Amino acid sequence: MNAGDASSNEPEWPLRDRFAIVGIGESAYTRAGQAAQPEFTLACEAITKAVADAGLRIDDVDGLCAYGYERSDPTSVAKALGLSGLRYAALYPGGGNAATGIVHHGLAGLAAGEAEVVVCYRSICQGEFGRYGRSLEDPVEQAQAGWRDFAGPFGMFTAAQMYALAARRHMSLYGTTSAQLGRVAVASYDNAQRNPRAVMHGRPITLADHQASRMIADPYRLYDCCQESDGACALVMTRVERARSCPHDVVSIAGAAHGMERDHGVDGRPAHLWAEGGLARTARELYRRAGVGPKDVDVAQLYDAFTGNVLMHLEDFGFCGRGESGPFVESGAIDWPHGSLPVNTSGGNLAEGYLHGFSLVLEGVRQMRHASTSQVADAEIGLVVSAIGPYSGGLILRRCH
Repeated sequence: MNAGDASSNEPEWPLRDRFAIVGIGESAYTRAGQAAQPEFTLACEAITKAVADAGLRIDDVDGLCAYGYERSDPTSVAKALGLSGLRYAALYPGGGNAATGIVHHGLAGLAAGEAEVVVCYRSICQGEFGRYGRSLEDPVEQAQAGWRDFAGPFGMFTAAQMYALAARRHMSLYGTTSAQLGRVAVASYDNAQRNPRAVMHGRPITLADHQASRMIADPYRLYDCCQESDGACALVMTRVERARSCPHDVVSIAGAAHGMERDHGVDGRPAHLWAEGGLARTARELYRRAGVGPKDVDVAQLYDAFTGNVLMHLEDFGFCGRGESGPFVESGAIDWPHGSLPVNTSGGNLAEGYLHGFSLVLEGVRQMRHASTSQVADAEIGLVVSAIGPYSGGLILRRCH
């Protein structure tokens, strides 16, 4: 089965369209160090706003899901918010790969009957704690963990340096250019100008600006790299039947899938995988579960810690052939409003803010509610994808009538 071929002899995914995202909420997104409140306070703020957006009370919440890196842990959040009936709590391993994973975990809790209303959330204050608890000023300190002890002596201290290797491999194999990477950045910054929540609202860039920006880790320039941000965001999930009594249009979870491409870690990765996102197999499973294919997707939120990640997602999820994503973005295909697949319509990690990708899920919900600041006309099916990497995945969201 090719990526996006919805035909299969396998039985229909039993969770398809049974559960819905009914509320979304967030704090202000700011540059790192500019948050008005501590990280824990921001987490509670985002959760409270999401529950209110769902038309529910905080006492209705009986499940919490968060990232494994989350400092505002579910137990502390439950105590602070007075959740007296918490029955389900889960942490999803990893960072950017958890953006859709915590929703999948929440879905599992709902499907198992462990909870009726689950809140998923992410809070980051890099100004308060450094980059995930490590000093922003000391890249060597950031690098000291597991295999990074061995990569550090060869100059792989930061995420930009690590992911730059894959982008350079893609350029070498397929002729991808820096200007094509720049088209991803320009599209995201353009979308951010319509989004008052975006950190880069009021700061548009041109392709010439991208090309003139300083090199961070070859081939990544400044505008190829995501924000360093403070903020928090959250969403609320429940059964579709209950969602129909909530204030907003019903946004169901048509599909969720996560998996691990063998040997797709930075250490020991086979040569052919260096120019891929490692999610092609998961993409096929996701489409099968949702009963759709790439031609059915109206809008996509693709994890964009770096511009090259978007190119690899486009290929893994079947929107263009392997090695064809550079010309695809250069054609204007990902641009709002006239592209065939508008991407990262809030500005994404590149220009809205970096919440480990979780804000991309909220933008996916806004698109299905027809409430985005860069709304895709008549959008019915939305794709959200987590970070490229060894264990990751995505969601298919559907606007229900």
